[in-house]
Amino acid sequence: MADYNHRETEQKWQRFWDENHTYKPAVTTDRPKYYVLDMFPYPSGAGLHVGHPLGYIASDIVSRYKRLKGYNVLHPMGFDSFGLPAEQYAIQTGQHPAVTTEQNLTRYIEQLKNIGFSYDWSREVRTSDPSYYKWTQWIFMELFRSWYNKETDKAEPIETLLAKFAANGTTGVQAVCDENAPAFTADEWNSMTETEQYEMSLKYRLTFLADAVVNWCPALGTVLANDEVKDGVSERGGYPVEQKLMRQWMMRITAYADRLLTGLDTIDWTESLKEQQRNWIGKSVGASVKFPLAEAGEKADGDTSASFIEVFTTRVDTIYGVTFMVLAPEHELVSKLTTPEQAEAVAAYVNAAKLRSERDRMADTKVISGVFTGSYCVNPFNDEKVPIYLADYVLAGYGTGAVMAVPSGDQRDWNFAKHFNLPIVPILDSQKDVEEQADNTKEGHYINSGMIDGMTYKDATATLIAWLEERGLGKGKVNYRMRDAVFSRQRYWGEPVPVYFKEGGSTGKLPYLIDESGLPLELPAVDKYLPTETGEPPLGRAEDWKYKGKYEYELSTMPGWAGSSWYWYRYMDPQNNDEFASKDAIDYWQNVDLYIGGTEHATGHLLYSRFWNKFLKDRGYVPQEEPFKKLINQGMIQGRSNFVYRVKGTGVEGTAPVFVSLNQLKGQEVTPLHVDVNIVENDVLDVEAFKKARPDLTENAEFITEPDGRYIVGAEVEKMSKSKFNVVNPDMIVEKYGADVLRLYEMFLGPLEQAKPWNTNGIDGVYRFIRKFWRLFYKDSPAGASDEGTSQWIVTDEQPTPAELKVLHKTIKKTEEDIELYSFNTSVSSFMICVNELATLNCHKRAILQELVLLLSPYAPHITEELWAALGNEPGTISSAEFPKFNPNYLVEDSFEYPIQINGKVRTTISFAIDRAPTEIEREVLADEIVQKWMEGKTPKKVVVVPKRIVNVVL
Repeated sequence: MADYNHRETEQKWQRFWDENHTYKPAVTTDRPKYYVLDMFPYPSGAGLHVGHPLGYIASDIVSRYKRLKGYNVLHPMGFDSFGLPAEQYAIQTGQHPAVTTEQNLTRYIEQLKNIGFSYDWSREVRTSDPSYYKWTQWIFMELFRSWYNKETDKAEPIETLLAKFAANGTTGVQAVCDENAPAFTADEWNSMTETEQYEMSLKYRLTFLADAVVNWCPALGTVLANDEVKDGVSERGGYPVEQKLMRQWMMRITAYADRLLTGLDTIDWTESLKEQQRNWIGKSVGASVKFPLAEAGEKADGDTSASFIEVFTTRVDTIYGVTFMVLAPEHELVSKLTTPEQAEAVAAYVNAAKLRSERDRMADTKVISGVFTGSYCVNPFNDEKVPIYLADYVLAGYGTGAVMAVPSGDQRDWNFAKHFNLPIVPILDSQKDVEEQADNTKEGHYINSGMIDGMTYKDATATLIAWLEERGLGKGKVNYRMRDAVFSRQRYWGEPVPVYFKEGGSTGKLPYLIDESGLPLELPAVDKYLPTETGEPPLGRAEDWKYKGKYEYELSTMPGWAGSSWYWYRYMDPQNNDEFASKDAIDYWQNVDLYIGGTEHATGHLLYSRFWNKFLKDRGYVPQEEPFKKLINQGMIQGRSNFVYRVKGTGVEGTAPVFVSLNQLKGQEVTPLHVDVNIVENDVLDVEAFKKARPDLTENAEFITEPDGRYIVGAEVEKMSKSKFNVVNPDMIVEKYGADVLRLYEMFLGPLEQAKPWNTNGIDGVYRFIRKFWRLFYKDSPAGASDEGTSQWIVTDEQPTPAELKVLHKTIKKTEEDIELYSFNTSVSSFMICVNELATLNCHKRAILQELVLLLSPYAPHITEELWAALGNEPGTISSAEFPKFNPNYLVEDSFEYPIQINGKVRTTISFAIDRAPTEIEREVLADEIVQKWMEGKTPKKVVVVPKRIVNVVL
């Protein structure tokens, strides 16, 4: 084979890898392990575009490199196959989501295999497979059977808590629990009925039912996570989303808040990603304070039972500066606090707030809005009445959903006070210009502050907290911005929750776990994938779907993040029917050494995964506290959009459209229109293909082209999307150039973590490099000759020269350093330099080329497999070969080419041995014929020899 045929070669080796299970790691080995993982992809119907494989290529390079370095590498792939898109398609077409998902998966796997990834496909998992979600359900059940003991700082079986209750009641129990969990004695506990005890335990379990403010999307009929909502509408479909109080399954991720924070210091993640998690968790040290309600007359609903509003503040020292109270529109006391006179205004404001997401409300700092409830509370320190307002910048889920407003010290409170003409009271003698803006200083001494007048911050804070605690009006407290995680979705295509309900308890029905023997609880058949006519989730449509034939199942399904919160363990032992993974497998593989994926999961998937991992460690199922040792976020590959230019006024009202080539615009008024980048090559449009693809735009069209007949398009870098016609399918690149070229080019585009534009025009350079590399092994076919009978293998067994060894070992050193630093783009550059230098040296020596094949194999596995076998090695053994060893001796220079300056100008160069003495260099320089010519018989004033730099002759 003289000319390299990428199609034939790549398909051949992909079949070989599949048939021989080349990338299946050893089950038992004395080799060290290395676990490389890509973030779980969701198989969308659109398949992959060239931006998707970027991180996969990087992880594959590391996986192949680590095998060459002697590691037993686990590099699996699977799919997060539950998801809203498949369900929406099912709603529209009536087709079961499993059918759509299977079609998408088949397409994804085909595309991934075409790119030559070294995945162990025998370990593939899918979250929608009952054999997988059986264990997602089992982990849910373990969470339900556990509580968080603050004393031991870990989760424990619920039985240990019940034993404490039986012995001492709640005395001495330090548990994470509901805010309304009451205190009781052992006698009171032991006198409760079994049902009463069970209901009490629900207030402590790590997964529980509660009323929560959620993002409700009526059009989709489901609750959405914060990252599924953008600008008040659903990211999927753009439907309106409102804030709604609903009964939901929740998980006490807040129990792990402090461990989630401290754990960040133990893992190798970027500081920016860690900071995102820190901000999301939002640890605040402060105090809770109870503001008693003032008499406000008869409330709108006739209820006067509320007695105080509790706030959490990080600045209790400013409490004498409180001039109003602000509640979230969703606060549970709103209806009780609203007077009849304010009822209409409050209702309108609450309804408007429902239509805005929490993210939008927090981000919008310019618009000031609020409404007075008509009621007052009392500042416990000075007995002053404080008006109570609603404002959407306060969130129901953060703290207590109430803010004591101190306008002299907080700018948002200051803006609100100015807008509603409320008092602004300075509370520190160091505050400046509080009538012009807030000043949140902690410096100086307190004024207008009763018992703390004259004190400084530290003393004042301690004094106020002690006063509150003595009177039962508050206490010092640590608070977190992060809230317990909603664990329900009112949709069909998700994991069923393994819970049924029995009558009893204060709510009329209580949740119970199904028997473990009933796992997996599989999705039932339904006639439609829509909520029932009475508003129940789609599972309510299932006929005769009851636990043991009589108890109602939970009708919500688990959220999208459930199956992806533990999946890396299932890869370790995917066929295990008895455990989510065996102890031996978990003890060997431990946690993920390298995890690569997008930044969009910083505060969703990554937090939930860390939470579940810590829980599984607490319960003794896994040995590691953190799931992912090192995490790299790959940058986005952006699209390079192309445009045609239609003359304004043409193509409308029956006129024929006129399209003008870029260089012929000449000031004409035109409308740029996106054109499919796949019918553009080197910025030249295939006009006939455009006409065929877009007859709606091109009927009777005139094309004003360049003088040579070409139509030149415009270009702009934008996000890759179908609407911009700039999506490049990797299958087309693989077909035309080969998978190895695609892999090398994606790495060559720039640093892995940075965003960069895709430009197919630039791929030709990598394509030429692959062929130049091939020509180190094979001689080109004669012009016009067929491949058969003309192949000429030109590799020799000659001993390499020092120059050739220097080129090789320079590349070995660079490649190893770059992979260890994840700097893949510079490796590709070094390969190109190496091949060019070897071609210049006319090097075709086995001792050099075999090592170069190994160096390139993580990046371009197909061509290197072919050449490895051609070099006489057993086919397929390249994966178990040894990475070339760098020998620094080959880079030691034995001579140096000195530039010779005469009066500051370089006139010649002369080579000297590195260890040559300066006096000898000087003598030979002055004797050189060219130097003597430029000296013109003059005697030099001095000669300066700078070793390994330069020789300067001064006349």
